[in-house]
Amino acid sequence: MSRQTTSVGSSCLDLWREKNDRLVRQAKVAQNSGLTLRRQQLAQDALEGLRGLLHSLQGLPAAVPVLPLELTVTCNFIILRASLAQGFTEDQAQDIQRSLERVLETQEQRGPRLEQGLRELWDSVLRASCLLPELLSALHRLVGLQAALWLSADRLGDLALLLETLNGSQSGASKDLLLLLKTWSPPAEELDAPLTLQDAQGLKDVLLTAFAYRQGLQELITGNPDKALSSLHEVASGLCPRPVLVQVYTALGSCHRKMGNPQRALLYLVAALKEGSAWGPPLLEASRLYQQLGDTTAELESLELLVEALNVPCSSKAPQFLIEVELLLPPPDLASPLHCGTQSQTKHILASRCLQTGRAGDAAEHYLDLLALLLDSSEPRFSPPPSPPGPCMPEVFLEAAVALIQAGRAQDALTLCEELLSRTSSLLPKMSRLWEDARKGTKELPYCPLWVSATHLLQGQAWVQLGAQKVAISEFSRCLELLFRATPEEKEQGAAFNCEQGCKSDAALQQLRAAALISRGLEWVASGQDTRALQDFLLSVQMCPGNRDTYFHLLQTLKRLDRRDEATALWWRLEAQTKGSHEDALWSLPLYLESYLSWIRPSDRDAFLEEFRTSLPKSCDL
Repeated sequence: MSRQTTSVGSSCLDLWREKNDRLVRQAKVAQNSGLTLRRQQLAQDALEGLRGLLHSLQGLPAAVPVLPLELTVTCNFIILRASLAQGFTEDQAQDIQRSLERVLETQEQRGPRLEQGLRELWDSVLRASCLLPELLSALHRLVGLQAALWLSADRLGDLALLLETLNGSQSGASKDLLLLLKTWSPPAEELDAPLTLQDAQGLKDVLLTAFAYRQGLQELITGNPDKALSSLHEVASGLCPRPVLVQVYTALGSCHRKMGNPQRALLYLVAALKEGSAWGPPLLEASRLYQQLGDTTAELESLELLVEALNVPCSSKAPQFLIEVELLLPPPDLASPLHCGTQSQTKHILASRCLQTGRAGDAAEHYLDLLALLLDSSEPRFSPPPSPPGPCMPEVFLEAAVALIQAGRAQDALTLCEELLSRTSSLLPKMSRLWEDARKGTKELPYCPLWVSATHLLQGQAWVQLGAQKVAISEFSRCLELLFRATPEEKEQGAAFNCEQGCKSDAALQQLRAAALISRGLEWVASGQDTRALQDFLLSVQMCPGNRDTYFHLLQTLKRLDRRDEATALWWRLEAQTKGSHEDALWSLPLYLESYLSWIRPSDRDAFLEEFRTSLPKSCDL
């Protein structure tokens, strides 16, 4: 380079550096601005200034004296752009790749190397860096940004290989990414270096916290709370932002709950509530803890507070113009203890827990509030519950009707059932096809036949409560008519058949039939028509052999009709069934059906069976 060129280059370099420093200061001023619009405008102007400066620098042939500044500007540009967008894009990867290619250009390593991927380029650059000590600080900042990009994209293998190369370990002996991050030792920034928004050490601290958090949460989700503790304690003891610390304390509480340490779990959850305003996750985890402890009152209070918390708009702080920990964290997984869902989903949990714990009055009110909340929104589709289950409109209607009946509000339950039938009436002509699809598990609305039939079942029970026996029997008969008329004779065995969904649907179908037959049979008994009741109870035993209640009602009826031999034979079958396993128990039933079955389960069943056993002849009583 000639003396004149050197002089001009030095002058331009000073101007470019001054511009970089001014733009960094402008971004920091914007960060401290309390006015949102001014803050955003200042940051955007700084971003555009950095973009123009980078364009000027990269418009010239790559030169070692200029590269430290060029790489610094690149890092500042990527940091500000990612923080404003709250995420990384492919553009940032291209910016990093362009910078690496520029480094290699100074070493005359062109041609085929430029076609390499990012990881191969890094290998080449880090090997050449020993010849370019003046680039070391800037390259470490670029490594930090590359690590952040790969961590956010879950490319942990590439990240581990990069850190191994950076740390000088080519043996591959250490694949512990947390250890590799700890081993990374960025050089100290020179006092006269160009200004940066974030140095390599700051990026390392963020990466350590983010990776340890991700690792701990993944261990917790996959059922390894003891392993999760180590990573989560690492996060809590580091430079952890308060919003992340709330999540870490919540996850630690979940770990201790699953490990059987409720008191320590509670301490962490209290700490999480004190640490920030994001109360949703710790309150939901607290409800799980209290449920595990059997403290129903505290559990429901936690859920009520959670519903209120989700109704309050979350006031989040403005993001820093830096690569922050939150930027590198994935959204909460559905299986994560930190996923608390929407207000309607939480309201559904509260209502269903009230129903399950016998607080029917509270459950009814919560269900009605939930329905109002859902119906005020856009018209929901009638679709099967997602996984994990959330509030599904028809099932919410049915659960609400169950709660109203259990709370003694039969008339309100009838109104609710009529509303549900009006919404499903157009589907009745298609019931046969829908049942077939339900068995195959291949089409939409596979649960619809169950919903329609269950609605008539609940209407029948509501009329029983109102003392209208004939109307109740009519509704039970309508339920059975739909169930038996629409059911396909054979189950398809095609490749599209979903075995698990089909089995769950079949289990619910069998129990629904049994519930309708028992309910109608009980009304026949109440009206003194034991012979007709006997027919329903016999059919219920055939339809659902795994349901012990069907045997009990049949046994009682046979005894009343003085059919002693048949009753004794049935009692022996019931005894044998008690010692066996029941396939139906493998499949969970919808809550509305579980609740209904509990109504028709006789409270004196065990006493009656013992009395019947003692009345048997001694030769039969083994």
